[in-house]
Amino acid sequence: MDTDTVRSPAGNEAEGRRREQRGWYFYDWACSVYSTSVVTVFLGPYLTSVAEAAADADGFVHPLGIPVRAGSFFAYSISLSVILAVLVMPLVGAVADRTGRKKPLLAAAAYTGAAATTGMFFLDGDRYLLGGLLLVVANAAQAVAMMLYNSYLPQIAPPEERDAVSSRGWAFGYAAGALVLVLNLVLYTGHERFGLSEGMAVRICLASAGLWWGAFALVPLRRLRDRRAPAREPGKAGEAAALSGFRQLAATIRDMRRHPLTLAFLLAYLVYNDGIQTVITQASVYGSKELGLGQSTLIVAVLLVQVLAVAGALAMGRLARRYGAKRTILGSLVAWTLTLAAGYFLPAGAPMWFFVLASGIGLVLGGSQALSRSLFSHLVPPGKEAEYFSAYEVSDRGMSWLGPLLFGLTYQLTGSYRDAIISLVGFFVLGFALLARVPVRRAIADAGNPVPERI
Repeated sequence: MDTDTVRSPAGNEAEGRRREQRGWYFYDWACSVYSTSVVTVFLGPYLTSVAEAAADADGFVHPLGIPVRAGSFFAYSISLSVILAVLVMPLVGAVADRTGRKKPLLAAAAYTGAAATTGMFFLDGDRYLLGGLLLVVANAAQAVAMMLYNSYLPQIAPPEERDAVSSRGWAFGYAAGALVLVLNLVLYTGHERFGLSEGMAVRICLASAGLWWGAFALVPLRRLRDRRAPAREPGKAGEAAALSGFRQLAATIRDMRRHPLTLAFLLAYLVYNDGIQTVITQASVYGSKELGLGQSTLIVAVLLVQVLAVAGALAMGRLARRYGAKRTILGSLVAWTLTLAAGYFLPAGAPMWFFVLASGIGLVLGGSQALSRSLFSHLVPPGKEAEYFSAYEVSDRGMSWLGPLLFGLTYQLTGSYRDAIISLVGFFVLGFALLARVPVRRAIADAGNPVPERI
């Protein structure tokens, strides 16, 4: 027998792991289109216009009899989706860890979100309530699905591979976002040539994101596999699964107190990621209101961020292999600080300089998020991946109001968007200081995980 043709058990295991990793990448490829085309570009302005069409003479709509300014309806719907996700994620995470059946839960969340997004095709006329409901469902479902998706990382990648695997996942997501955004923009800008109204073109773009999400979610759902849950005391699994979202989150935080260094990293991440998320959501406001740039310029800038985020995520993954994830993240926070400082001095009416700023954001955006995810995966006690990643997602989603609040208050007090954008530097400076104080090697060992050679 030719022994070269017989694979060893270790070889079979490595090949199976690589197959799962390739499948895992495709969930980012599937769902990132929702974040880019739906939330970042099209839905906000379109849902606002639908709400305005339904508004009374004073500009208010009245969902459930509550007076709401039409221009605030999109923001309030986002906030409501965050509240729903915060309630649901800890419960789903606990069920996933205690049953070991993450894949059916991932499928349920992914296809709930994809179906709600596809249903946005029917958002026309004055159906603002339908739009708000679909947005709440889709956004909350995406948060739950991402929590489950992230919790697979420590199971499909050994410690030495996680930075690279996480970075590739982010790169896949940004590549898909850029590709579909190009196709959407071709349809949107040329809608008259295609015999479509502007509203119909937007509805097709929204629905296509849901179809893309559902179609490509099949790849990870075929390749990822469930692991047997660790043995627990009789009766405890059902009791834990029955806990409410807040009670389970509180239980997770209490458990984290036994791993204070993991909690310290989560606090640092909460601070600097709030800055990142606020820059993402407010950069277009800054470009439009302070710099006087047109919609087409802003859309091209979003596309530029998507493209460069692919290269940035991969490049920072390589830097992490050489210098360690912690040092690379700290370097990215310095880059974020310098980028915002440069943004403060951007001249008005100069698209080229805004594109330069967008390039800087794109190069550090994907990598700082990807490496944060992989570094946190080392700090999670074995068998509690979904539960801890639910807290990770809650810190991401549930606290993302602080940055916008500071941005809004600064503008209200100063009347300057430049002062508002520079106020966000504090998130990156404080996040840098908090992260620098976390001894990650000791934190990994305290969590009961092997310590990589470079971290």
